[in-house]
Amino acid sequence: MTADKRQLVWDWPVRLVHWSMAILVLLLWWTAEEGIMDWHKRLGLTMLGLLVFRLVWGIAGSWTARFAPMIKGLAKLPAYFAALLKGGHKPSFGHNPMGVLSVFALLTLLGLQVGSGLFAVDVDGLESGPLSTFVSFGTGRDFADYHEFNFDILAVFIGLHILAILSYQFLIKDRLIGPMITGKRPAQDFGETPLPTMAVRPAALFAALLIAIGGVYLVANAG
Repeated sequence: MTADKRQLVWDWPVRLVHWSMAILVLLLWWTAEEGIMDWHKRLGLTMLGLLVFRLVWGIAGSWTARFAPMIKGLAKLPAYFAALLKGGHKPSFGHNPMGVLSVFALLTLLGLQVGSGLFAVDVDGLESGPLSTFVSFGTGRDFADYHEFNFDILAVFIGLHILAILSYQFLIKDRLIGPMITGKRPAQDFGETPLPTMAVRPAALFAALLIAIGGVYLVANAG
């Protein structure tokens, strides 16, 4: 195995969704702070589409995108954490067990953030989510309060996620940032272990896009 050979680890849909979500979180925060609610709603629906796509891609996507291997890998969490404390860290093909926890936590918090925003109503009842017509004004206000509270929790988890990535990058010397941009890692990181085939299936990609776009359309026009 040559030293310069590189192995695809993250397919391009995973990388595109990852960075799009990161940018959208910043834009959603900024539009809310500035009171630009028309754009806040549009961006919120875009985030909904990304979340739906990622959930479908977690079933139909390439190996490292799928949730089933991630869940299976959680069984290795105690051993992985013990090895990490002893300095015995080895690069993982895809998410390591701690990374899996981070993925599920962030997707859950983003889902709660978007979901609460869909039903939220502002104090004057002038600005509201597209599904707010299905709940009472009081319930809509409760969703709005939770929307703000959940964002604080989400911000903390994003901060922890960034701190963990930087720790791996500079302390443990496991380069995680580059592969999430290029999709590839040096093949020697994984030794001679046979690796799963990484491929973006056009039919699965089309289905995920169709479901995501259809879901956003239905929500946006539900009221």
